[in-house]
Amino acid sequence: MNRRRCATAAITVVCALTVLASPVQAAYAAPVPPPPATAPPAAAPPAPDRSLEEVRREIDALYRQAASATDAYNLADERAKKQSAEIVRLARAIVEGQARIADLKNRAGAAARAQYRNGGIPDEAKLVLTDDPQLFLSSVGRLQQGQKATKDLLAELAQRQTDLETYTKDAGAHWNRLEANRVQQARTKKQIETKIAAAEKLESRLEAAERERLLQLERDEQARAQTAWLGSGALDGIGGSASPQGKKAIAYATAQLGKPYVWGAEGPGSFDCSGLTSQAWASAGTGIPRTSQEQWRLLPRIDVKDMRPGDLIIYHADASHVGLYIGDGAIIHAPRPGRNVTVAGAGSMAILGVVRPDK
Repeated sequence: MNRRRCATAAITVVCALTVLASPVQAAYAAPVPPPPATAPPAAAPPAPDRSLEEVRREIDALYRQAASATDAYNLADERAKKQSAEIVRLARAIVEGQARIADLKNRAGAAARAQYRNGGIPDEAKLVLTDDPQLFLSSVGRLQQGQKATKDLLAELAQRQTDLETYTKDAGAHWNRLEANRVQQARTKKQIETKIAAAEKLESRLEAAERERLLQLERDEQARAQTAWLGSGALDGIGGSASPQGKKAIAYATAQLGKPYVWGAEGPGSFDCSGLTSQAWASAGTGIPRTSQEQWRLLPRIDVKDMRPGDLIIYHADASHVGLYIGDGAIIHAPRPGRNVTVAGAGSMAILGVVRPDK
């Protein structure tokens, strides 16, 4: 009966997990839906006295905020996947543990029934009462083995029961964290959609010529930053070559050029910034964290002067963007919504630091 109850509980956990995980995965993979026409997100339209450069800065700020929220979304998704897998593992351990406990109890019961059939006289008493020396000597070893087996059985039974209680408690804790991450994902998803929609609304109010000029302003700003970075001597003395794995990561990223940026995407048809870098290194046989913030936090850091192709450059004070360094002062990255995977100057954005996945 206990075994059936535990099996039923475990199946319930797994089934509930399936129901919970489905919308999370769907939210992760689906493209951003267009904002409802009846309730557009708040965004200040470009007033006549506002310069196009001011509009560009506002759009850039909105996309930066969306990038930060995207990293939080991706991190919550990664944690939710791990917790889902852990809940399934614990559910299986509960079922297996209950089955083992039932088996141990059956064995203990069989020993008790055997003693009852023998008149309730313990084996030790029978041994003392025997008047056959040969039987006495041969039975001593069997008695000691039997005592040890009984002691081991009872000890294992107690340990299995303790383990079962721990598994059940851990499963509940993981379930609570999974639900908290699910709520966090929903919250950050809304933030991302709001910021992106606001930026797109600002840009959509521009005439075609203004949008082209906006793109040129964006390029000019990046070119100025890149020129200043190169002029600082940041690349002086850098001459390292890519490792075999780094070359594979670069080859993968190069093959993705021209594919669109989509928040939360990690290929094959679209990418966000850390989706591109994590998949590039996965293709080289090295798993790295999914988000740019986790890549910055967990991967080995190196000085810019020691940088080599294949390394990851982390950008902005909040580590909200990442690009794959390909040498000659350039990166491949997925810039933002509305842009495609492209080659850019490594110094075209504010560099926070450099990490090396295969160090």
